[in-house]
Amino acid sequence: MPSSADPHRPADAGARATAHRLMAEARTAALSFLDPASALPSISRIGFGLGPDGLPLAFLSAIALHTAALHRTPACALLIGDPPPKGDPLAGPRLSLQATAEFLAPTDPGQEARRKGWLASHPKAVLYIDLPDFRFVRFRPLGGLLNGGFGKAFYMRPADLLPPS
Repeated sequence: MPSSADPHRPADAGARATAHRLMAEARTAALSFLDPASALPSISRIGFGLGPDGLPLAFLSAIALHTAALHRTPACALLIGDPPPKGDPLAGPRLSLQATAEFLAPTDPGQEARRKGWLASHPKAVLYIDLPDFRFVRFRPLGGLLNGGFGKAFYMRPADLLPPS
């Protein structure tokens, strides 16, 4: 948590709204995970969205290294938010989300709603949505950091990252 020299503040209503907007608008994210062979940090770009429950979601192939890594060590981090189209790429808001990955079974009762929502936000996924090696992965937020631009840095608690009620 913050120290006297720490520029991060506890999340306020504006920070929570920015974090939720970033997650709702994102179609991709950078996923950080531990490589299962070396235990070194690694990163990959993945498709990203929010599930019907409002929690972060991805649709991952079993043949991807990050999938094997998340099965072994479900603790991960996601970087959400694209740089602005013009100007300083570091001026745009971004959310570093710490999470735990949960693989969802194709027989899970929410599967059809997730599938429908994913196709609505990721229409090109129609090419692989029914392939047997793909699974939805839900990310349970554990905390994070929101950089909302110059002088706008916030600690995000798990409750700050859950869908608004």
